[in-house]
Amino acid sequence: MNPAATNPAAAPALPAGLRATPRLDRWLAISAEGHVTLSPGKVEIGQGILTALAQICADELDIALERVRLLPAATASSPNEGVTSGSLSVSECGLSVRQVAAQVRGLFLAEAARQLSVATEALSVEDGVISGPGNLSTSYWELADRVSLAFDADAAVRPKPPSRRTLAGRSAPRIDIPGKVFGTRPFIHDIVLPDMLHGRVLRPPRPGATLSALDETQLSEIGGLVTLVRDGSFLGVVCRTEAKADAALGRLASAASWTGGFDLPDAQNMPSWLKSQPVEASVVDLRGEGPGPSAPRRLVRHYLKPYLAHASIGPSCAIASWQEDQQGETLHVFSHSQGVFNLRADLALVFGLPENAITVTHVEGAGCYGHNGADDAVLDAALLARAVPGRPVRLRWSRADELVRSPFGAAMAIEIAADLSEDGAITGWRHEIWSNGYVARPGRADSPALLASFDLEQPFPLYISQDPSLATGGGAQRNAVPLYDFPSWRIAKNRLLTMPLRTSSMRALGAFGNVFAIESMMDEIAEELGEDPLAFRLRHLSDERARAVLERATAMADWGNASVPDERGRGIAFARYKNTSAYCAIVAEIDLSAQPRATQLWIAVDVGEAINPDGVINQIEGGAIQAVSWTLKEEVTFTRADVTSGSWESYPILRFSEVPAVSVEIISRPELPPLGAGEAAQGPTAAALANAVHAALGVRVRQMPITRDRIIAAMEL
Repeated sequence: MNPAATNPAAAPALPAGLRATPRLDRWLAISAEGHVTLSPGKVEIGQGILTALAQICADELDIALERVRLLPAATASSPNEGVTSGSLSVSECGLSVRQVAAQVRGLFLAEAARQLSVATEALSVEDGVISGPGNLSTSYWELADRVSLAFDADAAVRPKPPSRRTLAGRSAPRIDIPGKVFGTRPFIHDIVLPDMLHGRVLRPPRPGATLSALDETQLSEIGGLVTLVRDGSFLGVVCRTEAKADAALGRLASAASWTGGFDLPDAQNMPSWLKSQPVEASVVDLRGEGPGPSAPRRLVRHYLKPYLAHASIGPSCAIASWQEDQQGETLHVFSHSQGVFNLRADLALVFGLPENAITVTHVEGAGCYGHNGADDAVLDAALLARAVPGRPVRLRWSRADELVRSPFGAAMAIEIAADLSEDGAITGWRHEIWSNGYVARPGRADSPALLASFDLEQPFPLYISQDPSLATGGGAQRNAVPLYDFPSWRIAKNRLLTMPLRTSSMRALGAFGNVFAIESMMDEIAEELGEDPLAFRLRHLSDERARAVLERATAMADWGNASVPDERGRGIAFARYKNTSAYCAIVAEIDLSAQPRATQLWIAVDVGEAINPDGVINQIEGGAIQAVSWTLKEEVTFTRADVTSGSWESYPILRFSEVPAVSVEIISRPELPPLGAGEAAQGPTAAALANAVHAALGVRVRQMPITRDRIIAAMEL
């Protein structure tokens, strides 16, 4: 029997991660050398999650934060926590770590009580030293070899109450930053293994094209070429050096001939193209009967979000090696994937191997907060490495690969209709979306979702992006259901069943487009009625936490009283991410004297218990700044044949000189469960900027990015 179990009748359910991997020793180990090893299933992608998890662990065990060592996620050793996404790392993994650490503490206290012949209640812990009456003492480190953690998690064990936590709720320095600054914590791009070779892959000139001919004689004079790899339309080279690999790729491009390919969307008329495609139509949510056509006033508006690229500063990279022994073939890969177990599942499908023959180890890379090319690069590397068994192959994508061949965030056309009563209240709301799905990550289906798998001699079918259900956060429909107190609404979604441009998860998923549309519409209605946008929102909002962030953000910006310079405007917007996670309200100021430029953001956020307040602020700042770039600059461009935004010149992102001043205040609620912060600011930032443009110039831009040309076009309507 587990000696730490108490009061099972009153036990709540275990967190999801512990239900999937309940063994304590898969999560945590205590060493006689004086440290604790924590092995979470979530990965660090620049969001600071390792620091927050270490704080939670140290808090429950009553040890110094410096004693916690974190292992990278790996399929061979870590608990399977799916994908690091959806701002769920603290609310899911964090609660699992808290539960595990609390139970481990109980196990050690029970053993200490036996060793010291005292009651467990008489013991206390300070930095791992367990003390009892009469100067009796031992420690985690002394008991490390005597306490087994080969128990399943027990939901009856209760973690500390918030009042007894000393590290959670306090800012702690990021534990990953020093290594990144001083070069002792390498990204995957920096890893050099013995006998490592270098690979490059040639992509078709347009999506869906097939390789029709290859003149291999053009490769004969390239020194350092180890092998050419061809499998159907998958074409790559393995070389002894990076330089030789680049030279071979250039020669390969001139030697290859291609035919066919998909027609891409009509970039000049995206709403019509989106609405003309075959779709899977569904009703997302219904409320009330709704007013009939006799409503005194109805406003209908149309909004558009473009395709967006992840635009990771460091292009995707992977290392793969094959080995063969008496047990058969094995594959080991290193990747900056956000879901090592899901990636392993797709690799098993492609190669026809059992999953236990494949090991995926996470190594940090340039963050993207979504499904970029990291998983695709792994299959590229594995296909090349299979031709040189026993030697690791590092595969790096180019800048153009990353901007053109990674999955995109889906374009969205959104139509909103609002019915207004005589006194200006919103009595009916209609919100309809046309969009590709937002999830084509690996490990979600019986067919792989990896790019090279579609080009093989025996190709797998192109995976059409799906959407999670609204109960699990939603995809294109995420945040489409308003948080306002409207008596009637109908929320509908049309998921495209064609996908000439590959789409998948991007930070905030459909919330970015939906919040942009909803909060722009709220301002448009307020203007129609001659009401202050803040007062109008509060009139339709009873959620006290929502009201609190709106009131805090507008107080920070001195809304309605501050003097705003000429050619500048201010706008507000708010959302509760996924309607179940963090609350965020933003006041944005924009300068329109030249190109649109965000000058300042005032942000209030409620994330429940803030484990690391500085980490929360970093995430809100980072998400808002990224959203400024999306809103004012970013848009995937393409012809009917191919994507054309394959460089920083054709796909500009926000420069450091263009970053606005950002002020963030956290509404502290330590008594409430923690909520993810990473994706709360994106939608409100976009809408606040659009509303600020209107406040400054009196014109409404409903299509992102909000550029100077689009503002001028709106003026001419």
